[in-house]
Amino acid sequence: MIVVDGGTHTWHRWRLARPFLVIGAIAIVSGGLVAAATSPLDLELGPWLAAFLVLVVGVAQITLGGGQVAMAEEPPTNGVVWTEALLWNGGVAMTVLGTYGELPLVTTLAAIPTIAALVLFASAGSGSQGPRWLQVSHRAFALVILVSVPIGVALAWSRHG
Repeated sequence: MIVVDGGTHTWHRWRLARPFLVIGAIAIVSGGLVAAATSPLDLELGPWLAAFLVLVVGVAQITLGGGQVAMAEEPPTNGVVWTEALLWNGGVAMTVLGTYGELPLVTTLAAIPTIAALVLFASAGSGSQGPRWLQVSHRAFALVILVSVPIGVALAWSRHG
């Protein structure tokens, strides 16, 4: 059992976050490797890719996926978790493809699964299991990511549109 602010969670609950934890951890390590290889390989978009892998694919995914498991009164189902994982990772993969391919339309379309995943993350994190500050923080974090989506789309069009 894991104890969080007086509430208990079974390992089963935390196993639900596994896709987010595994993919997020791989992304963080990959981002570090990209950062290390950027200069020697003269990768023009290397700094962007390293930051995107670490912050969006890694940290944001772990925070959103783990946050919903930690505080939802009823943890999300396996179906919801895998839908979120597919939407989130599909959206970020499309973003990378659109950025490297200089295809702002692909980056724009990437916003659709990304926003859908954010809505699922925020709604799955509802309930009274976790402390109120954790629920508010989780939704605020999702909102910050949501606001960054159209900013990223605008930047894609300004660079390649």
